[in-house]
Amino acid sequence: QVQLVESGGGLVQAGGSLRLSCAASGSIFRINAMGWYRQAPGKQRELVATIHSGGMTNYADSVKGRFTISRDNAKNTVYLQMNSLKPEDTAVYYCNADIVPLVPRRPDDYWGQGTQVTVSS
Repeated sequence: QVQLVESGGGLVQAGGSLRLSCAASGSIFRINAMGWYRQAPGKQRELVATIHSGGMTNYADSVKGRFTISRDNAKNTVYLQMNSLKPEDTAVYYCNADIVPLVPRRPDDYWGQGTQVTVSS
């Protein structure tokens, strides 16, 4: 069984930084893309950033230049370094990964439980 476990959320003042981590565990054959999404109260879940197994990254316009996504393939872990945080970044942040488990040997979409990020003004 595959799991994604996030950590690193919390409360920070505007202009501050936080680093989120998400570790995949279980019977994993291969991890393809990994990414972060967020959902603010009353809003739809939105893409924040993604990173493919080869390192190619993609960012939402709202976070470009402030957030950096990275991954450690040896640890099956993806990170999101968030700098210059703004109150509008306040949301629950979810880790997402396209994972091929050992059984069955086909890709599937996995989500973490979410971690709260609150930015005060």
